[in-house]
Amino acid sequence: MRAIENWINGKTVPGTSGRQLPVWDPATGEQQAYVVAATAAETDAAVATALAAYPGWRAQSLSRRAEVMFRFRELVDANRKEIASLVSAEHGKTVADAEGEVARGLENIEFATGAPHLLKGGYSEQASNGVDVYSIRQPLGVVAGITPFNFPAMVPMWMFANALVCGNTFVLKPSEKDPSVSLLLADLLHQAGLPDGVFNVVQGDVEAVEALIAHPDVQALSFVGSTPVAKSIYQRGTAAGKRVQALGGAKNHMVVLPDADIAAAADAAVSAGYGSAGERCMAISVVVAVGGSADPLVAAIQERIGRIAVGPATDPSAEMGPLISREHRDKVAAYLDHDGVEIVVDGRDAPIARGPGFFLGASLVDKVPTDSPLYTDEIFGPVLSVVRVGTYDEALRLVNANEFGNGCAIFTRDGGAARQFQYDAVCGMVGVNVPVPVPVAYYSFGGWKSSLFGDLHMYGPDGIQFYTRGKVVTSRWPDPATSEVDLGFPKVR
Repeated sequence: MRAIENWINGKTVPGTSGRQLPVWDPATGEQQAYVVAATAAETDAAVATALAAYPGWRAQSLSRRAEVMFRFRELVDANRKEIASLVSAEHGKTVADAEGEVARGLENIEFATGAPHLLKGGYSEQASNGVDVYSIRQPLGVVAGITPFNFPAMVPMWMFANALVCGNTFVLKPSEKDPSVSLLLADLLHQAGLPDGVFNVVQGDVEAVEALIAHPDVQALSFVGSTPVAKSIYQRGTAAGKRVQALGGAKNHMVVLPDADIAAAADAAVSAGYGSAGERCMAISVVVAVGGSADPLVAAIQERIGRIAVGPATDPSAEMGPLISREHRDKVAAYLDHDGVEIVVDGRDAPIARGPGFFLGASLVDKVPTDSPLYTDEIFGPVLSVVRVGTYDEALRLVNANEFGNGCAIFTRDGGAARQFQYDAVCGMVGVNVPVPVPVAYYSFGGWKSSLFGDLHMYGPDGIQFYTRGKVVTSRWPDPATSEVDLGFPKVR
């Protein structure tokens, strides 16, 4: 059985705890590898390695850091098929979907190569007589990332690309469910010329996470996962004096107005609801059908579900793969047992759902009341709920009253309605006739309400700001003959 190890100081290091965590093949239901969960002491050793590497890496020129990131970008591009294959093998998503994940990760690396420009400060000459004032941004030190199973390549790139190029050193704790990609990325960074100790990986579960939260030398934590865990990490991390950005759950609404192109809206709902088996924090999980759009929209979605090819990533015709684990598949399927709704398509009836892997067919549930767990919970699977409302105002109230505020979308031909929605919607990312409004890398990703704990969003300009802190220098080079004692508060002259 293949062992997945830690990466510390430029090489793989076996875990010593003896506590083995299984890595499954979601398509077959069989174990394919195991992770030896890192102990608190091993996590501390990774942090100590990163701390020792920090002064040398911080002292590297901006052009040198950017050069390493350029080389890393080329290596990721050259190895994108191998990266995608590893993602598919351990997560279960189709190869095409995994390749898309790698492509979006590459965007973030490309953004990070612009660090020499992004880290420029400001300068004010002669702010006072003979006095100049300028601002600079400096790295934090050792920072850590705790990443989820659903994007094992992309989300770490969201974090470490900016963190490293800003001059920080990094400790990554990937999901124990699909951890192999973390070691491939570490090796590619090594090949790109990143000095040993600057990037480290500790495998495992809650013990490693707790060690990172408690460690006094970890200056910042980035997290993506469920809302309860995000909130806990944010509260405890900030209480320990760390900078924290913690992205939580979502319940993304797609509002369809009566004037919308129903075929286009149905295509979007199916793509955004069932892509990656619904295991995306930006997946559409609620379609809010306004007025007369409901019946034709439900019929159109139902017709399209019948054409979705569900299968393993090894099947080139597969469009949707399995869920990450047997326990998660069973939890998602159990939502279809709730009464008071109309199950239009039951994914449990799909032939592949009765096979050995962790498969569940696409499900469509109509006339879902807002007090049903189908509406209130983040299901994180291929279950699409339809809520019917009479007016735009009712649809907007649903979006804004929801606990989560990650993303939302509106489908309409009315530019005025679309503009009003982007103005009114209380969520961090809005799509207009775009179901999954994930920003390009030169903007930033983040939700509102219980979808984000922290002040700064992830990657893009907010990512640069998160991984640096500002310093203002007031400089004067006076003639010694003009120096004098002045006990007053400094003032501009």
